[in-house]
Amino acid sequence: MSLSAPLLAQQRYIVVDQDAVGPGGSDMQSILLLLQAPDVKVLGITIVTGDVWADEGVRHTLRALELVGRKDIPVYTGSTHPLVRTQTETKVQHGLYGKAWYEGAYRYSEESAAVLKEGEPTTHAAGEDAVRFLIEMVHRHPHEVTIFAGGPMTNVALAVRSDPHFAETAKELIFMGGSINPATSDPEFAFNPRHEFNFWFDPEAAHIVLTAPWAKITQTTVDISLQAKLAPAAEKKFSQADSPAAKYMQTYGTTSPYMWDELAVLAWLNPAMIRVSDALYVDVNLDHGYAYGDTLTWTEQSRPQGPALQKVQVQRELDSSLLEKDYLSLMSH
Repeated sequence: MSLSAPLLAQQRYIVVDQDAVGPGGSDMQSILLLLQAPDVKVLGITIVTGDVWADEGVRHTLRALELVGRKDIPVYTGSTHPLVRTQTETKVQHGLYGKAWYEGAYRYSEESAAVLKEGEPTTHAAGEDAVRFLIEMVHRHPHEVTIFAGGPMTNVALAVRSDPHFAETAKELIFMGGSINPATSDPEFAFNPRHEFNFWFDPEAAHIVLTAPWAKITQTTVDISLQAKLAPAAEKKFSQADSPAAKYMQTYGTTSPYMWDELAVLAWLNPAMIRVSDALYVDVNLDHGYAYGDTLTWTEQSRPQGPALQKVQVQRELDSSLLEKDYLSLMSH
């Protein structure tokens, strides 16, 4: 295995906050990539409702960790509901503005208990609350812990609200979320280019997080995620990898041709993967109308002076060959 130089740097701490649909898929593969990275210590995984209800996400995550031999990683149950948005309000909005293209956990009732294709885990979630764990980790390792948010940011927002020093004590925030102007014919984004599920599911949480005083924020949007996909030759090489992580993904596969959360992780591991990024001020539309949850962006010259907006490094252009190289190296390790 030959890893790119940035992947062999000094060990870095990270807490993964995920909505954790499974088995396989972007959420699980992003977790596996971090576990595969030799310079990364995953302090723990906190689960939030998003793609699936939090309890189901915990089960998928625990089982994935069992299957790849990483039961040492603690998993914490986080928020079950968004801060403000409700399933009932979302149904009402369907009648007013049309149905959302993708609704995640809101496709099902909270009481529904999914049967896991990969089998039930034999391990259990840690007893501590996810928000308490997030706060504890950044204070135990001040200015060293990266927070990776791969789903709606409810847990992270609650940590920000619970501890006014949480964001400034962390090293940085990286997240997958938001959409600006994706070049695509995919109707989910082509006809509503500012809509993205993670922001849409809990807009208030995203607003709280984006206006917190982080030292650094890096955003992987829909725009660049649509560039992140493996060429057929790379897919063939991956099919021959025999690590436990690769075997898990080969068995359960992915649900999308795009590497949504994987790109956020891989670009954090190796920033050279991003050829171009823009420094923008980013927020979320909180008006409970048609555009509720849409991504808002401004330049330095155009930004409003009222909200405590933070500058965000918004990824724009991707080095696809470097993404494939690092992905195959990590998953083959």
